[in-house]
Amino acid sequence: MNRTTISLIAGTAALAAITGLASLTTPGASGADTAKAAAELPVERTTLLCPQPSTSDLADTSYTSFTPVTKGTGSDGAAQLQSATEQSADGTGDSGKTDGKTDGKANGKKSGKKKAGKPKADKPVLTPKEPGKPVTGDTSGADTPALVGTAEGRFAPGWAVQETTEVAAGTGRGLQGVNCTAPDTEFWFPGASTDAARTDYVHLTNPDDSAAVVDIELYGKDGALKSTVGEGITVAPHSTDPVLLSTLTDEKQTDLTVHVNVRSGRVGAAVQALDDKVGGDWLAASTDPAGSLVLPGIPKDATDVRLIAFTPGDADADLKLRLASPSGQITPAGNETLHVKAGMTTAVDLGPVTRGEAGSLVLTPTDKSVPVVAALRVVRGKGDKQETAFIPATSPVGTRATSADNSGKGTTLSLAAPTRTAQVKVTASAGSDGGTAVSKTYTIKAGTTQDIDAPVPSGLQGTYALTVEPLSGGPVYAARTLAATEEGVQGFTVQTLPDDRGTVAVPEADEDLSVLQK
Repeated sequence: MNRTTISLIAGTAALAAITGLASLTTPGASGADTAKAAAELPVERTTLLCPQPSTSDLADTSYTSFTPVTKGTGSDGAAQLQSATEQSADGTGDSGKTDGKTDGKANGKKSGKKKAGKPKADKPVLTPKEPGKPVTGDTSGADTPALVGTAEGRFAPGWAVQETTEVAAGTGRGLQGVNCTAPDTEFWFPGASTDAARTDYVHLTNPDDSAAVVDIELYGKDGALKSTVGEGITVAPHSTDPVLLSTLTDEKQTDLTVHVNVRSGRVGAAVQALDDKVGGDWLAASTDPAGSLVLPGIPKDATDVRLIAFTPGDADADLKLRLASPSGQITPAGNETLHVKAGMTTAVDLGPVTRGEAGSLVLTPTDKSVPVVAALRVVRGKGDKQETAFIPATSPVGTRATSADNSGKGTTLSLAAPTRTAQVKVTASAGSDGGTAVSKTYTIKAGTTQDIDAPVPSGLQGTYALTVEPLSGGPVYAARTLAATEEGVQGFTVQTLPDDRGTVAVPEADEDLSVLQK
């Protein structure tokens, strides 16, 4: 066989740093050789997408942007967060809700014809001034658009933006929060619903100059729900398309798994789950399918916890359920294991599983490892004062993770070390309006979850960011709960904190990489 060698030298390193490629290795190289050749460099560009926050006239939304200080960055760079429709060269875009109507063709595809977007003159636009200090912006009402953000240079590594919305009354009332995320090509959302009491949208935001084509698949308790309406959805350049799930199927199902698959292009995706009686929140995507999963940060006063799981492959999954509590891992009474049939969404009520203590749910295979995705629906309060949030399975913190929007009294930071004891440094940034950064180090014992007494900036004014950095030991999983009381109802929202991907492993400039073509 003929072999052609292509030499990739310093240009490869530059490309990786710009695009955020995870790693580059030489075919056939040993692990030791790869370690010598690789260097961790800050990424040079980051794109984040924030979904349209609400259609309620009673909605008040805040955005908080933060970039942690990263060694190795230069002095140049900028970041900006602005309306998705403003990004369009020809002014086209759409921030209205999609009702699932089609163009009348047999294939059920949407026509893709959208009205030109009219950006609000007073829409929130954030322009961070310096790394290490958060910047905030506020807006209100039903016509706040989706936002697209780009950070370059010293603002790119670890850039985090939090969208937080308070809805005073009506469907989905309470506190809703979501981390603005990078665009991607595949997402899994276990925990969605088409129940009569639920109004769930999957928000699709396209940051690019060309249209994206997306398929939305729904899986219920008996398998895939038949629907052609979710096939070939066109998301116009620089626009957002919130798709109402109940328009994709006539079936009313309490628990659904939504699979978003992008045929061409890339999008940001998140599910907004609104309930008539128990408020609502954003459901972020589960981490990629895996045999073992961690769902961190269940509030200690949760009155009801429901686990929703799905396996996308052809094999059933049998999982062990363990709760990582402050004293170690315990088995939830009556829920030692869970059987998940292939291609079917499975749900189980765990009740008030934390019983007044911090907790994280750990899922591991009983025997054969089968990839699954999972999420928790968490309820706090009782009667007409109930409020809902979601916790998807997440990847570990890795090198560093950040929660951008925090308040001194309303923030709870949960850290879990399911396998080995870990040391973790937590830094509270300077406040958005004043204050001095403070850091503390914590030890999280193996098999436990701790709601730590997180640091607060001295002389705090405004909001602040919390940055989590594991120092030694096993993998750490983290989640931040933000709470606020509105008319006697304690609203809350939970965001997991996976690695911020602020650095990328690239080969040293003097190393020669070869790609072998056979």
